[in-house]
Amino acid sequence: GRYSLWSAIGLSISLYIGYENFEKLLDGASYMDNHFCTAPLEKNAPVVLALLGIWYSNFYGAETHALLPYDQYLHRFAAYFQQGDMESNGKYVTRSGRRTDYSTGPIVWGEPGTNGQHAFYQLIHQGTRLIPCDFIAPAQTHNPIAGGVHHKILLANFLAQTEALMTGKSEAQAKAELEKSGMSAEEVTKILPHKVFLGNRPTNSIVVKKVTPFTLGVLIAM
Repeated sequence: GRYSLWSAIGLSISLYIGYENFEKLLDGASYMDNHFCTAPLEKNAPVVLALLGIWYSNFYGAETHALLPYDQYLHRFAAYFQQGDMESNGKYVTRSGRRTDYSTGPIVWGEPGTNGQHAFYQLIHQGTRLIPCDFIAPAQTHNPIAGGVHHKILLANFLAQTEALMTGKSEAQAKAELEKSGMSAEEVTKILPHKVFLGNRPTNSIVVKKVTPFTLGVLIAM
């Protein structure tokens, strides 16, 4: 089932990663459960995320939701949540059997950020569909390549994408860039519409200190 990893079915996980790490996974989930039960609504991460999901799905007509982790260790995170979210919310009737008159959940999808940037980010930035996104990144990496420079570049991409989705690029900004590149007025006029980004695309930036069994438990429970 969707949450059976917390139960005895998680035996296979504990055998693979060790019971100490499995306990840390459970501790992370327990931490988020306690936060959900005790935090004020305006500071309650699961509540805020749930309300945003309802808002964009039912009031803005968003049909999908993208999960975009900027860490290869989370490369299957979106696929996991396809079951965690869509199997839970994939109903057209309520628990009492009454048919709903609202959207019960979006299509959940996603890929690691750097893969997505060269595949579907164009659709998120300039497409005709509103696609809310959760960007997830660790502040620290397990693999500090070139003294951590690689991870800094990755985080720079993480921050740049969310900023671009928020602010977009106006026609004036795009025109100035094209003119600075040396294009003729005719060329600028032709390509300008393709360089404009409207912005105001909804995103959440979720940053953890490091990907560990504990933080993974937190993210799953959130």
